[in-house]
Amino acid sequence: MINFLRTLFIVLFIYMVYTVVHTSLQSNLFDEWSNLAQIPWLTATLKDFYVNTIVISAWVIYKENNPGKSFGWIIAFVLLGSIATTLYLIIKLFRMDPNDSLDKLFRREEMNAENI
Repeated sequence: MINFLRTLFIVLFIYMVYTVVHTSLQSNLFDEWSNLAQIPWLTATLKDFYVNTIVISAWVIYKENNPGKSFGWIIAFVLLGSIATTLYLIIKLFRMDPNDSLDKLFRREEMNAENI
């Protein structure tokens, strides 16, 4: 299961980096903002994104033993969205043994030198 999740999140990470870079090369978000802001679905999508970010951030605050590390990841989630979220999970999954239970992914990190 761990290897499957590693592969899945790497594919999602690459897909989102490609999507963002490709879209950025075609269209400047800041130039389009006034037009986009008039679309109700954009407002709904932004609200959805930030509620989701709060949920993921609560988990990161619980999981990490280092407030600075948690804060850094939360800033990354806000600025990079699913790119940062998938990267966070990729890092966590590659720190696990392929035979580990998924429980380990969701448990709070143990305090060690790496978390300080």
